[in-house]
Amino acid sequence: MHVRQWVLEHPLSPAHVDCATAVMLKILDGKCKMDAEEKVVMALLYDAVKGCPGVILGADIYALIETARYSHEYDEIREFVYEKRVLAETMISRPVMKGFKGMVKIQLKCF
Repeated sequence: MHVRQWVLEHPLSPAHVDCATAVMLKILDGKCKMDAEEKVVMALLYDAVKGCPGVILGADIYALIETARYSHEYDEIREFVYEKRVLAETMISRPVMKGFKGMVKIQLKCF
């Protein structure tokens, strides 16, 4: 199933938008252990929900992600991305993140 279509059929809660955003930060800081295909799916999922409201993460993080994705000075901001990701993960409860990952794994065959 196409990720964007899946998101239209299964709108994410604001808490799950935060989860998708935190996973995108982890992909960008280089600490993500997913395989290449899983990273592509998660990036597509993030792209499909980045305009949706989260609970704790918002426009400043979305802007950082866009900068990190397309910057020629990426090595200079990688540590900042890492710090923001760690902070985001401390604000998202483990049960919420675990539920998000389980849902994505089952429905999008990721993780």
